[in-house]
Amino acid sequence: MDQVTVKIINTSGQPLPAYATESAAGMDVRAALTEPLTLQPLQRALIPTGLRVALPQGYEMQMRPRSGLALKHGITLLNTPGTIDADYRGEIGVILINLSDTPFVINPGERICQMVVGPYSHVTWQAVDNLDTTDRGDGGFGHTGVK
Repeated sequence: MDQVTVKIINTSGQPLPAYATESAAGMDVRAALTEPLTLQPLQRALIPTGLRVALPQGYEMQMRPRSGLALKHGITLLNTPGTIDADYRGEIGVILINLSDTPFVINPGERICQMVVGPYSHVTWQAVDNLDTTDRGDGGFGHTGVK
C-alpha cells in the first residue's frame, strides 16, 4: 500500500477525513455547515467541507458517494467522481443531489462523501491508422448479452 503525505488546512471545525477501517480506500468527509440544510427531491447543492489540500505532483483526489447515503436516502454526488487536481488550492466543495422522492436533511458534521487519493498518469498520444485486433473488437454496450 502506497503511503503519501498531504498538506491540509481544516477550517471546518470537524475532524480531518479518516479511514473507517484499516483496509478502507476512501476517507469519510464531513459537511462544514453551520446549520442543517434540507435537500428537496431532485435538488442539488454545493456543500462546503472546510478543507484545502496540497497534493503532491502526480497525485489526484477523487470525491465519491457514500454507498449508505445512496442506498438508504438516494443522496449522491452529481459529478462523481469529482476530481481534485494537484495544483488546486481552494476549498473543496461537494455537489450533493437528492435523487429520492423525500426531503433529506444534511446536518453540520455529517459524513457526506468519501475521498480517495491516488497516483495518475499523463498520456502521450500516438496517432496510428489501425489498432491491434482483439476477440471483443468494437463490440460495445451490451454486446456480451445477459447471462
